[in-house]
Amino acid sequence: MAECFLELPVFCFSAVEAQSGGGGRFIVKISVCDEDKFRHNEFIGETRIPLKKLKPNQIKNFNNCLEKQLPVNKTEDKSLEERGRIMISLKYNTQKSCLVVGIIRCAHLAAMDANGFSDPYVKTYLKPDENKKSKHKTAVKKKTLNPEFNEEFCYDIKYADLTKKTLEVTVWDYDIGKSNDFIGGVSLGINANGERLKHWFDCLKNKDKKIERWHTLTNELPGSLND
Repeated sequence: MAECFLELPVFCFSAVEAQSGGGGRFIVKISVCDEDKFRHNEFIGETRIPLKKLKPNQIKNFNNCLEKQLPVNKTEDKSLEERGRIMISLKYNTQKSCLVVGIIRCAHLAAMDANGFSDPYVKTYLKPDENKKSKHKTAVKKKTLNPEFNEEFCYDIKYADLTKKTLEVTVWDYDIGKSNDFIGGVSLGINANGERLKHWFDCLKNKDKKIERWHTLTNELPGSLND
């Protein structure tokens, strides 16, 4: 019988806490690759662990699933803080003349509660909308930073009008007896840029086809959308 060896690599990191930021903003990103001596190493998956979950001198085990490599949206505004990722699907249904927005899942959300987790839910808003009838929200997922939603919302809208609209998606932490905490947000539409703009245009170019993309959540709260 062939012998089996279990290797447990240990990595040491040292960091000096910035007075303004503190240690809670540090995140360890772990990527798993398949080593290939003759070609580029093949990416398998990655996970991220917020260090705010750890206490001094504490050893803690994490059982995390590997995610597909999540895109990082570069921004010129260095003041924006990454708050996690969200997977959104877009599809324009020509038969029903509506935009179908799918909130699939989030990954590596910022922890807003003292227990190191959040109770997240997602709100969508297609603007401009004077009557604010286009606001929808998902169910609340308890005590998780990687919630699965798999919910869809339909917006009755003419195809030509999509070029005038902006889809605002925000993630919130539900709190009982006090105001809910804003976790992060992202806007898609013709006024967006990078992957957010590309996702919107891909939806416009591919009618009746569901287009899924990961997007980075930032701490910027859309001014017209309040909890």
